Amino acid sequence: MSLTEKQNNFVRSVIAGAVAGFLVSFVMTTYSNPSSPPPPDNSKNGSTLSVEEESQTVDAVEKVLPSVVSIVVTKELAIIQRNPFSFDPFNFFGGDPFAQQRGTVQKEKRQIGGGSGFIVTEDGLIVTNRHVVIDEDAEYSVVLNDGTTHEAEVLDRDLLLDLAVLKIDAQDLPVVELGDSESVKIGQTVIAIGNALGEFQNSVTKGVVSGLGRNIVAGDKAGSSERLDAVIQTDAAISPGNSGGPLINLAGQVIGVNTAVSQEGENIGFAIPVNEATRMVDSVKENGRIVRPYLGVRYILLNEAIAEKNEIAIDYGALIVRGESREDLAIIPGSPADKAGLLENDIILEVDGSEINEENSLARALSKYNVDDVVTLKVVSKGKEKDVLVTLIERSQE
Repeated sequence: MSLTEKQNNFVRSVIAGAVAGFLVSFVMTTYSNPSSPPPPDNSKNGSTLSVEEESQTVDAVEKVLPSVVSIVVTKELAIIQRNPFSFDPFNFFGGDPFAQQRGTVQKEKRQIGGGSGFIVTEDGLIVTNRHVVIDEDAEYSVVLNDGTTHEAEVLDRDLLLDLAVLKIDAQDLPVVELGDSESVKIGQTVIAIGNALGEFQNSVTKGVVSGLGRNIVAGDKAGSSERLDAVIQTDAAISPGNSGGPLINLAGQVIGVNTAVSQEGENIGFAIPVNEATRMVDSVKENGRIVRPYLGVRYILLNEAIAEKNEIAIDYGALIVRGESREDLAIIPGSPADKAGLLENDIILEVDGSEINEENSLARALSKYNVDDVVTLKVVSKGKEKDVLVTLIERSQE
């Protein structure tokens, strides 16, 4: 679903990933001269706390680093080889007179991109960003921390979130510990790891969580974009090529999947909460693919500015609207929303009592449910409030 800039306050972001470099140094000075004054009490100025945090940082990185991988994208490309000295004037009397000028077309496999990921099962399941493995005609390989390379299969790409699952043929691999992104707090220390710039494998940066529940529109250099809801904002340095790498806490637990960086400010990066990745991995383990519940509406999230501009009495909820093109219908025909009688311009206020707002989008609220679950939507339709029962179905990945 596309959203206009006037309809939403969002951060323009570029799909990137995570991390650039990490450098830590600490020097201790001891006093051996008895006549010298005693060393200062560093505990009063925070130095002791700093040393403890740096030690935790090193331990966390050492714990996670073996499970972080680099993803290499290769594709067969048409290469034109020209030979300016082989022109034959007699070629004009037969055949294509411009064939030699155009040159010989040959196909050659070349690396066209890269990203990062992390291992979540000992038998080779790997989490990364969908945009890292978006090209269905490309081939993918994974470089482990020890330098070994494995061919990778893309098991599934999540159409709801910028996530994907890969599989390599290996056993007894080191795995990350998945944390709980619901417990993340603003200001806590976080570390990002990834294949910076597609060149510097397993680079590390450190920062803090600088925001939670951010809603952004992330775009790539090809012009495509997508909305990402309720992502984690961090000031840990993020560089292209780190997409799909882990954002971890000081306990060495993954709390997010690095995915984007802001073009409009320094040290503003974003990560998808790891709980979304956990649900995706569990679905792949159980079903062999990503199974997402599906409602079948296009919407914008209401806020005070949109409500005031459009003279809408309600300033929260999901307003069901058409997209920019004629094909982008507000209600998908045959969808659960269609069968439940939802209409264009209806406002979905709640899902099972959970309010829909900019911190809790409709997509995020529905992601917590399973296929065939029946949910109660509180809806305002033609000025009247009512409850609507909807049975969720599986979202098609086509």
